[in-house]
Amino acid sequence: ILIDQFDVQGQGVILNNSRRVLMASQTLRQPVLSVLPSAYWVTGDAGLKQTGTADWANVTLTAEELAVLIPIPLAYLDDSQVPIWDEVAPLVVEAIGQKLDAAALFGTDAPSSFPTSIYSGCLAAGNVVVKGAGSTELSQNVAYMGQLLAEDGFNVNGFAAAPGFSWQLVQLRGDDGPIYQPALQDAVGSRLYGFPVQEVANGSWDAGEALLIAGDWTKSIVGVRQDITFTKHTDGIVSDAAGAVVYNAMQQDSVIYRAVFRVGYAIANPETRTNSTD
Repeated sequence: ILIDQFDVQGQGVILNNSRRVLMASQTLRQPVLSVLPSAYWVTGDAGLKQTGTADWANVTLTAEELAVLIPIPLAYLDDSQVPIWDEVAPLVVEAIGQKLDAAALFGTDAPSSFPTSIYSGCLAAGNVVVKGAGSTELSQNVAYMGQLLAEDGFNVNGFAAAPGFSWQLVQLRGDDGPIYQPALQDAVGSRLYGFPVQEVANGSWDAGEALLIAGDWTKSIVGVRQDITFTKHTDGIVSDAAGAVVYNAMQQDSVIYRAVFRVGYAIANPETRTNSTD
């Protein structure tokens, strides 16, 4: 079973919005522009043209494993009036998306190979806007977030929001009317200033730290070494770290579903004309 078979909202904001690359091995180096070339005026008819330089540095993605075992008694599966696994599988995908979101957005339980969290990176860069009290001030706050990114040489192409924040967004007005359009049944998704906004309701969002994150999500890179896959085992044994058996599928007439996802994560911060990454 692959992740694309499930609702993109359930995958989480990182899997849904980041640039996704396939990893052929445990590590992958992605080139990021580190030095921009310059142009020079040529003096006179016989003036010499100067040499410019363009250089690339590598961002490394390391595949980390997310996994879980789900034991289900066979009798429960046989007697159930609904397809149990069809109900459980999307919840497992949601749990994987939640874990990746928490690590990438706020650094929660992040593997050592992951970069500084998006939230911490925003703080370090000074790209923080304090929420205003009224709807008019809040709409200006959102626009100022875009301005801060533009001053660093990047363009907003999407937003991630705290659970319930959409109810504050519906109050926002610009000169031409509402700037936030909630997702309707026939709409592609919610839009804020014309850009997609996803409310992160999978339990990963730290509302005590941030309410809204604006970003150029093409610079958020997810490396997929092994897509979310499920295997089914009827004779497996589950043991704890000490080696003690805690579950025996054959002896307890059960089936154990195993979900595995191998993923790397990185943030590219290329050189721009308005912002040096040195």
